[in-house]
Amino acid sequence: MLHIAKQFKQILLTAIFLQVTAIAWSQVKPQAHNSKQFANFSKLTAEAGMQFTFPEEFKEIRVVNTDDFPFDYAVSLPGKDFEIWFMVRAPKNYHPPAIEGFNPDSTYNYMAETEAKALTGGARLSARIIPKEILANYNADEGKTYLLDLQDMLETSHYKYALLVTLEKAHTGTILVVCLGNDKGTGFFQNINKAVTCLKFK
Repeated sequence: MLHIAKQFKQILLTAIFLQVTAIAWSQVKPQAHNSKQFANFSKLTAEAGMQFTFPEEFKEIRVVNTDDFPFDYAVSLPGKDFEIWFMVRAPKNYHPPAIEGFNPDSTYNYMAETEAKALTGGARLSARIIPKEILANYNADEGKTYLLDLQDMLETSHYKYALLVTLEKAHTGTILVVCLGNDKGTGFFQNINKAVTCLKFK
């Protein structure tokens, strides 16, 4: 009888724990999905032919949106020195400065180089072209990555390093993502992998 009572007590405690956890999630998780910032970002991604899936383990943070860093949305990984900033552009709502010979299908190049220079203070850039088989995972036509040593700035919360990724689908839109951290070892790329498919073209 005592054994049965202990089992019942354990089941009851487990049920209470699950209920409290469910209540906590219902109060916390939707906050990231119901904010004005998220609503604006969802509208932008829809206009640019993209879909965004909020990455597990992450939380929404205040986005940096200045003349130099006009980003649209941002998330961070709690307990880690790691953030991801998102910028999305559709051809109809993106108007770069008048540049001789500018090709709209090279928007991803222009955006990436502009942001990379702002983040590094104009340091020399080295880009890697994303292979076609990887682009296919995002329904993208073109893409590049840049591994950056950041200049020390308040806007970037004094992060030291960033991986900048840009993707473009012709006549549809451009994605620019910046992953920021304080090391560029295995842990940095493990954090990136947790959100690697959260944004892609439809």
